[in-house]
Amino acid sequence: MKILIELPTWLGDGVMTTPAIENLLHHYGEAEVYLVGSFISVEALKNNPKVIKTYVLDKNFLNTFKVLQSLEEFDVFFSFRGSFRARLMKLFIKSKVKYQFNKNIYLEGHQVEKYNNFINESLKINSIPNSLKLNAKNKKEERTKKLLGLNPGASYGSAKRWHPRRFSEVAIELSTRYDIIIFGGVREKEAAKNIEKYLIEMGVNNYQNLASITTINELISQIANLDILITGDSGPMHLAAALQIPTVAIFGPTNHDETSQWMNKKSIIVKKNLECQPCMKRTCPLKHHNCMRLIEPSEVLEAVNRLN
Repeated sequence: MKILIELPTWLGDGVMTTPAIENLLHHYGEAEVYLVGSFISVEALKNNPKVIKTYVLDKNFLNTFKVLQSLEEFDVFFSFRGSFRARLMKLFIKSKVKYQFNKNIYLEGHQVEKYNNFINESLKINSIPNSLKLNAKNKKEERTKKLLGLNPGASYGSAKRWHPRRFSEVAIELSTRYDIIIFGGVREKEAAKNIEKYLIEMGVNNYQNLASITTINELISQIANLDILITGDSGPMHLAAALQIPTVAIFGPTNHDETSQWMNKKSIIVKKNLECQPCMKRTCPLKHHNCMRLIEPSEVLEAVNRLN
């Protein structure tokens, strides 16, 4: 049995498919798994022992078409993407059976549950989604001081981002108790630099700025060594959930009922309850960004103290 699985584009969404993937693999038993999708999702999930081969897609449709043409034939194909492009790609997949996620059908519940319901209905089974799963090999480092992670970014859009100065105010307050690591991708380099600038101005030097310089596997290893993570609704937030890292998650325009950390008992959500929430927009349509702007460092610090 050869199974091709197309992963979601975003890192966090990719991680949230893992309970559903575990259930479909349990259903099929001994099967060879092939992954296709964005670089970040494939990198995060490729260490599953049943994965035989991976294929990376990019935004260039010609490159994508070449990858699709190179694929062999499969017994069954599952796509966790439902966009027009994904539906078009499905036509070029050589598979005896094809299943595709449709976000307009799965409207209720957490995103993990939506993905798992897709698998249940496709396979006519009644599985329950368990915890998120990463097959990365992580080694705990010996340290004399606890380690705090700051993740100021969110690739989805600026509306999901808490201001870098607020992150730095929290970090400065905690710097006597924790060493600090700043995370982020290429888009978060500027935000991470601003946090670094504020730390330096206040004489804090026990930090590392790793924004844009870690691979996905290095990011996973770094998060696995944290004692606590402060983050927005983002891919690293879901990595931390999979690794059961205590997390303070700052939510603004997105719906925490759908995308909060799945099955992380040591997770606290900090959010406001405004009439305009959740708007689900990439940028604030009202131009005030109050859902994030009104969250004070003291609220985040209180959440950190509750987790320790």
